[in-house]
Amino acid sequence: MIEVIAFDADDTLWHSESLYTMTQERFARLLSSYHDSESIHQELYETEKRNLKLFGYGIKGFTLSMIETAIEITDGQICGEDIQTILDYSKEMLQAPVQPLEHVVEMLNQLANSYSLMLISKGDLFDQETKLARSGLARYFQIVEIVSEKLPATYEKVLLKQNLLANQFMMVGNSLRSDILPVLAVGGHAVYIPYHPTWAHEVVEDGVPQSPNYYELENIGQLPDLVKKLSSGR
Repeated sequence: MIEVIAFDADDTLWHSESLYTMTQERFARLLSSYHDSESIHQELYETEKRNLKLFGYGIKGFTLSMIETAIEITDGQICGEDIQTILDYSKEMLQAPVQPLEHVVEMLNQLANSYSLMLISKGDLFDQETKLARSGLARYFQIVEIVSEKLPATYEKVLLKQNLLANQFMMVGNSLRSDILPVLAVGGHAVYIPYHPTWAHEVVEDGVPQSPNYYELENIGQLPDLVKKLSSGR
């Protein structure tokens, strides 16, 4: 019997990746006199991946990766004014409105009275906490976990901390890599809701997971009916 339903935050409850995509386009235009857009995007992505183990996830690490990429692409010739422009991009991202996805509020209202709701998000602690507050959704969650990475061991620690069995736990998210496969690996229920665009780092090439605990929905508004169906044993 499912007792706790956990949600990813970015691109599951509110828009996020579209903000990164827009900023990457602005970044490519800023450096367009040095290189073509495709090469700039690829160089930035490689820099981000390389820096994850140092800076973790989130806008601040993304900003440092943009600055490093700009220095590399311009052979150190980028001017202070352009560095300031990159920092301004970052500040705009950090202060951007947090817009819940369609159906999210209605879905949370339907589930909040019957289940304990949890938020499990990876990234910068301050950024994620402030986004949750600005989203207006904080009141729905009894438990909030901000983690540096989402691995099977991460979810095992959450289950142990909350005194839960894996089959009492459901995770809902838009990333197969972070929200779905690790939860299935520990025996929990996992609901995949695709979001476009998705960051390339979160994409997996292995196809649909083969597990009786795996579910895929078109939108998050379908979640209450799925939970009801599973709870009734049908």
